[in-house]
Amino acid sequence: MTTAIEGLLRDLAPQVLGVLTRRYGQFDLCEDATQEALLQAALKWPGEGTPVNPKGWLVTVGSRRLIDQMRSEHSRREREVSDYLTTPQAALVSDVDDSLALLFLCCHPDLSVPSQIALTLRAVGGLSTAQIAAAFLVPETTMAQRISRAKAAIKDSGASFKSPGGSPPTVMHVLYLIFNEGYTASSGEELTAPHLSLEAIRLTRMLHAKLPADSEVTGLLALMLLTEARRKARTAADGSLIPLSEQDRTLWDQDLIAEGTELVGAALPKGNPGGYQVQAAIAAIHCEPGETDWPQILALYGILERMTPGPMVTLNKSVAVAKVHGPQAGLDLLGTIEGLDRHHRLLSTRAHLHELAGNTAEAASDFKEAARRTTSLPERRYLLRKLQA
Repeated sequence: MTTAIEGLLRDLAPQVLGVLTRRYGQFDLCEDATQEALLQAALKWPGEGTPVNPKGWLVTVGSRRLIDQMRSEHSRREREVSDYLTTPQAALVSDVDDSLALLFLCCHPDLSVPSQIALTLRAVGGLSTAQIAAAFLVPETTMAQRISRAKAAIKDSGASFKSPGGSPPTVMHVLYLIFNEGYTASSGEELTAPHLSLEAIRLTRMLHAKLPADSEVTGLLALMLLTEARRKARTAADGSLIPLSEQDRTLWDQDLIAEGTELVGAALPKGNPGGYQVQAAIAAIHCEPGETDWPQILALYGILERMTPGPMVTLNKSVAVAKVHGPQAGLDLLGTIEGLDRHHRLLSTRAHLHELAGNTAEAASDFKEAARRTTSLPERRYLLRKLQA
């Protein structure tokens, strides 16, 4: 299968699933039918050529699969089959993109967060079960079971396109988690999983296009763009991690920085900024040329801590405190954090601050323990190099 056909099928997958789900309900059956249609296209199109109306082709194949399944359910068969056969194709395959409704359906509150993420990547992102499993380093069978349970839960909840269940905050949270996993993989041999972060950006652009007045959606998109702009500078040729302070800024994507800065600049003046907007503002400052304005970053972390208090926010704030008031002040703040216990990020941050303070033995001890605890191989290699230094 060519790259062009693969990209086309990935773009059409959520649209076809949206059409079928809007028409027939039964998300689980429609998802299976969509996958069957995509499989047939992958087998036939490279040899026979891409149809003039590829979306219509996929919807037709998927609908026929659904009808075959529905024939075993006598109470539905005549209504669904008759409705399909008497409905003009143009009415069935409209120009409406149902991807956003599908996104809200996949983020139904009855699902666990891992299930929301998996179902979103499968149904809206077009990723295969194997790709999702690989990204989260679980067996394919485990991910398949998770997705199956998620589809069953949506069916049991009675959710539909008219009442999908998910709310903008829930959807944003899922997209934020997908992006973070793609930008810094929680485990594995690679520091990043670009297909996840890029897919999160694509879906967030879609959400922003539908909700342009929602300043938090705008802030989330800006945060992703400003963060993604630094990806190429985050790793060396051998895949090892390069911290922000040591990155070659000429490798940063200036177009993404300009777009993200413009978005956050448009969102903040609307008042009552949310957590994503504040994080985007911090990211924008990091992207400014010249010396980093640490006092302003510290002030923003103070605001963020009041909005969304949590150990990770305080952890990040401690670095800004160290930059403004000295490493010991940062260490003192780290000592107040509860809930991270011996998390490798707390240990690596504390090691860094001990290093700045000249506490060599303490820094070495924390670098060693952080390296032992992280499941990311690039992070482990970086921490061991710091330990050796």
